[in-house]
Amino acid sequence: MTAPKVLSRGQMKRPLITVLNGPNLNMLGLRQPGIYGHATLDDVEQVCIQAAERLDVAIDFRQTNGEGELVSWVQECRGRADGIVINPAAYGHTSIALLDALLAVELPVIEVHISNIHRREPFRHHTYVSQAAIGVICGLGVRGYAHALQAITDMIEDEG
Repeated sequence: MTAPKVLSRGQMKRPLITVLNGPNLNMLGLRQPGIYGHATLDDVEQVCIQAAERLDVAIDFRQTNGEGELVSWVQECRGRADGIVINPAAYGHTSIALLDALLAVELPVIEVHISNIHRREPFRHHTYVSQAAIGVICGLGVRGYAHALQAITDMIEDEG
């Protein structure tokens, strides 16, 4: 779903929050449901759409399995979006390129993980993305996305 900034009732542009999802999240509902639950990526998108409507913000929801594409999408946010919610999935643990892109766009970033990465394998305890994020939400399942959208909307409103 790609949602451009649209005019709200007061003729002011609604903040645009880009929601980015990394590798294997297209397999939600099928991949390790004991860890990630039974919700699909479509369910995650619906959670985000409902939260965005409640918060009166626009979202641009995307998923990719490619690191380069994810980095390019982050770069596209500069000058276009007001904030980023990102579930980098495994790229959070491995991608310095993703960290560099998030730092370069100079936008508020909230990192989301469906599972509690700190209760999992030791290599999952550290993410590079956390160094660019103003907050991290993990272990709350797909509800974490709604919490992230609420938090980033609050921060955008506080700045504006």
